[in-house]
Amino acid sequence: MTGQLDSNPEVHEVEDLLTDLARRNRAGQSAGAEVPADLVDADLAAVERDGYVVLPGLLDAEELTSVRASLTELLGPTGRNNFEGHQTQRAYSLLAKTRATDRMVEHPRVLALLDRLLMPNYLLSQLQVIRILPGEDGQLLHADDLFYPIPRPRPALSAATIWAIDPFTEDNGATVVLPGSHRWGQRRPTAEDPRLPAVMPAGSCVFFLGTLWHGGGANTSDAPRMAVTAQYCEPWLRTQEAFTLSVDRNTARAVSPDIRRMIGYNIHPPFVGAVNGMHPSRLLDQEP
Repeated sequence: MTGQLDSNPEVHEVEDLLTDLARRNRAGQSAGAEVPADLVDADLAAVERDGYVVLPGLLDAEELTSVRASLTELLGPTGRNNFEGHQTQRAYSLLAKTRATDRMVEHPRVLALLDRLLMPNYLLSQLQVIRILPGEDGQLLHADDLFYPIPRPRPALSAATIWAIDPFTEDNGATVVLPGSHRWGQRRPTAEDPRLPAVMPAGSCVFFLGTLWHGGGANTSDAPRMAVTAQYCEPWLRTQEAFTLSVDRNTARAVSPDIRRMIGYNIHPPFVGAVNGMHPSRLLDQEP
């Protein structure tokens, strides 16, 4: 077997193709499999009801200190427009720059939800650090998968996490969510729609569907608020960040199998994501 299509050329139904490239490189269970089913059930019930759930206390104080130090030095200038935030610093393509965010990307509690909500071999779509400085206005409300031109109402095509590296409070820019807005059709938020700040301790994250309307809050405090956001999407969609371009092969070899899969070193059967007719993981067997 060369990594190309199965040596048996007989295909009678389209479904006969679904295991060809993946036969030797099938994705195993993610780290989400270690989370107790009753806990995942409860998290999923909240997501289905409200469009989001807050997962508290996933990182401890020592981890937060290390993450904060690693990410602070990566932060760039403030945003280019009012959506990025004129008083907000960001850094993109974090996988190519640091291992400090890997645990957040692949946290079992997050993967357990993604395993239920998205198709196998879902992808990491975006990973960035965001620090909202004092004086920042509230961000334009938006839903993350609006740029996929498929009419609503519909199931979410993506999901996201926002991790509180600093505590999220009502006055320092905590993410604002509109509960239940994941079920809306084409309508947009109005002033009458209830909105809530995702207040949570440092080390927690808010997990939400790509169809949920939300936005960064205004920072009226005297201190910055740092967060990490990781977004994920269905395996047949184009990601926001092109990780196969920004992450070199040595880094792809160094990260975990879950992250490697999520940055494109797997396929959506039978062919989506193939390289020269081969499963993309074969690229990592080649010399750098």
